[in-house]
Amino acid sequence: MIKQELEQTLVLIKPDALKNSLTGYVLSLLSEFHTGLRFAGAKIVHVSRMLAEEHYAEHKGKVFFPSLIDYIMGHSHYADESWKQRVVAFVYQGANAINVIRDISGPTNPRVAREEKPGCIRSLGTLVPLKDAEGKVIGERMDNLIHASANAADAEREIKLWFKPCDIPPAMQAIATAESDEHYYYKDNKLFLTHETGSACLLAPGDIAWKSDLQALRLLQSGSAAACTLDAVVAKYLINEKREKI
Repeated sequence: MIKQELEQTLVLIKPDALKNSLTGYVLSLLSEFHTGLRFAGAKIVHVSRMLAEEHYAEHKGKVFFPSLIDYIMGHSHYADESWKQRVVAFVYQGANAINVIRDISGPTNPRVAREEKPGCIRSLGTLVPLKDAEGKVIGERMDNLIHASANAADAEREIKLWFKPCDIPPAMQAIATAESDEHYYYKDNKLFLTHETGSACLLAPGDIAWKSDLQALRLLQSGSAAACTLDAVVAKYLINEKREKI
């Protein structure tokens, strides 16, 4: 984020908010009238497992991780209605965007939100007990309606995970981009520079990508370690792609 007025944050309206018809309410609270912030990007996303696991990578291994993945993928709220399994993703932009959105969203835990900030978005959320095979409660999942980036580093990582540069108008792009000089293909968790049958083309020469993604792809292709995983780069390019196997 180069300038204060270009500060950006990722917002996800989660499946529980969609199921409870709270989308309009959430957007009204986040409107430019209330926040002074502007949309820089918006999309409806059918969340793949790759995208879900990368988004919540910091929680991998925790007892609630599998339930969290089912939640963001829409399986928890639309188990038998796959056509309704989606989230609405936004990039908001403006002065102090991260803190403004988080203040309106409220505390992460809905119970705490109701106690400390009644009327905030997450005060309308719920806590779902998690049980083991014997029925013993082993934790809880927070169905808290909305995701909002916690800090500048998270905002950049998450925006680059959910959005490609072309999803955001050039004048509103606050993260460095670069032009690809290679073809990059993906199949079976591997990266290729030439087309393989059944592979997905991530980038072609001349395509604009996040600069850090191109750096990661070049390193990974050469067998070197990169600052992020291959899935973190690939996930955004496969959003809403209908493929049985890649």
